[in-house]
Amino acid sequence: MVAVNSAMVPLGTEAPPFELPAPDGTTWTLDSVAGPRGTLVAFLCNHCPFVRHIAVPFGAAAARWRAQGLGVIGINSNDSDAYPDELPERMAEQATTWRWSFPYVSDPEQTTALAYRAACTPDFFLFDPTRRLVYRGRFDAARPNNGVPVTGDELEAAVASVIAGEEIEIGQLPSIGCNIKWKPETQPRKIT
Repeated sequence: MVAVNSAMVPLGTEAPPFELPAPDGTTWTLDSVAGPRGTLVAFLCNHCPFVRHIAVPFGAAAARWRAQGLGVIGINSNDSDAYPDELPERMAEQATTWRWSFPYVSDPEQTTALAYRAACTPDFFLFDPTRRLVYRGRFDAARPNNGVPVTGDELEAAVASVIAGEEIEIGQLPSIGCNIKWKPETQPRKIT
């Protein structure tokens, strides 16, 4: 495991389109997942201890947000050839275990991770209804073994603002997590 920070993509960046498969064969696009109040694109995976630490509370929060009109999608961009825990059938098992009700899709060519400049898992990108980036950063201050309770307060505050159509007032700190497990042919030179 190599812990890295998210790239903190410039606010106002437009959400890149994608077309990605879920383990059940359904194809999800940005258009099909986008919500009327905004869209959260979360880069996640099965085996990262940072994701595992927040998985259940994040799933519960995502279900609430979806009920309020926010689109939510989880994208697994890890190289599943080198990391079999990331295979689609294992993704479906984990999503069930963690009670994730949002689409959890594979990015087998890693093109979506590159387009979003995702660097770690978890890495969160929150877009307003016009699909402009308004928040990128962490779920909260909790990390495995740091003793801070998992609350999701930072992302929760950002989502509440987007759903209400208000400016995000909270500071934005980078997420930290396991580096995305890049294939040798797609390994970015530097994510900034």
